[in-house]
Amino acid sequence: MVNGRTVLERFPAGGPRGSWPAEEFAYARRQEGVPAEVVMDLATDTFLVILRGADGVGVD
Repeated sequence: MVNGRTVLERFPAGGPRGSWPAEEFAYARRQEGVPAEVVMDLATDTFLVILRGADGVGVD
């Protein structure tokens, strides 16, 4: 967990489809009842799919 957020998945911002893979992943998690959202990590130039304030298992 970083800053009260659990990172579920990371997607490179430089990909040809931009944020679409991250948005699709987050959408699929939301369909499962997981309140996932996409944010941009400017320091690493990646889109992160996160859970805010979650204590769940994820990749930090």
